[in-house]
Amino acid sequence: MWRRIKEKVSSRLMFLATLFCALLIVVIAIGLFLKSIPILGERPLWDLLGSSDWNPERGRYGLFGPIMGTLWVTGIAMAISVPLSLLTATYLSEYAHKRIKDIVRPLIDLLACIPSVVFGLWAFLVLVPFIRDYVAPIFGVSTSGFTVLTAGIILAVMVFPIVISVSGEVLQSVPLAARETSLALGATKWETTRHVVLRSASPGIVAAVVLGFSRAFGETMAVLMVVGNKEIVPTSVFDPASPLPSLIAKEYGELMSIPLSGSALLFAALVLLVIVLAFNLGARLVLRRLKRGWSVE
Repeated sequence: MWRRIKEKVSSRLMFLATLFCALLIVVIAIGLFLKSIPILGERPLWDLLGSSDWNPERGRYGLFGPIMGTLWVTGIAMAISVPLSLLTATYLSEYAHKRIKDIVRPLIDLLACIPSVVFGLWAFLVLVPFIRDYVAPIFGVSTSGFTVLTAGIILAVMVFPIVISVSGEVLQSVPLAARETSLALGATKWETTRHVVLRSASPGIVAAVVLGFSRAFGETMAVLMVVGNKEIVPTSVFDPASPLPSLIAKEYGELMSIPLSGSALLFAALVLLVIVLAFNLGARLVLRRLKRGWSVE
């Protein structure tokens, strides 16, 4: 009898813990929305999202520039990190010798433990002058080095360990029998990796990319130090910007004491949350369609 009671109690506790984690995002969204009501009551939604004029001193709170800055920096980061991370994870899982795995994997895990401010300092000391003195002149551009490209590169480095680690674990979970069957039928190592291993692990790989995107969307300190922090709409990778997380971190201390300005910052946080949720939902829909297509084949 006591065993049944313990079983029921433990199952209820686990259910409550799961429910708490699931509802936490709803509570956060509701809290941000309630704090955003003052600015939504004073300014039309289109003026907030469609205008790039951010000037709290004059009562202007256009978020289009920071939104585009967020998309620019995140897009550059993922364009760099996703191919390199997947190639690295595939090599470590399918081709690398055990000694190489034992050396490289701890280093990748260590990369994930480095504080973001250290990445920011490294980007400030190395990437900024490199972009300013060597990369930009190749394209005939004069820049200070504080650009969306600089922020995208350092953000890509910060995303590497997440995508590599999760993708590597997923690739290793593919049954060995699937590999051996493909090789026995005459497929090469690369054909087996491409058509069997990667295809079987694709749901987990998509999840790894989504985690990387979520990290990239919300990163603040390293990006804040090298992105230039100008609330404009970038038109080039050599332009400065002020992504939403950087805008919130930069303005939080000064504007939160001003009711309408503080509400505008919290609305910016709500917009960032909606962007991340929309991306995650879109990724899941794409994955479902891919699964249906594979099942038909």
